[in-house]
Amino acid sequence: MRLLAPPPAPREDRPASAVLHDEANVRVVAFTLRPGQRIPPHTSRSTVVVQVIDGGATFIGGDGAAVLTAGAGAAFAPGEIHAIDAGDAGVRFLAVIAPRPS
Repeated sequence: MRLLAPPPAPREDRPASAVLHDEANVRVVAFTLRPGQRIPPHTSRSTVVVQVIDGGATFIGGDGAAVLTAGAGAAFAPGEIHAIDAGDAGVRFLAVIAPRPS
């Protein structure tokens, strides 16, 4: 067993992220977004599963958008465009990316 680091502290200049686990089959990344911060639309060649830890944000995918709060999650298919908008609340979430991006 390997203990994981806590989610990253918020940053004023951009969303904060930290790789918590990284191996050939999977990468786990923790994100912290302050109110008003966003992760712009992008794609991944891997499946991306997100789980909100604290706060809430609008998660935007190819089929639309949903506000997710603590305990909620979503999955994005390989190649699906996705973005995150922290809105007024700010959010902390985990992203599990499999297989690990190269």
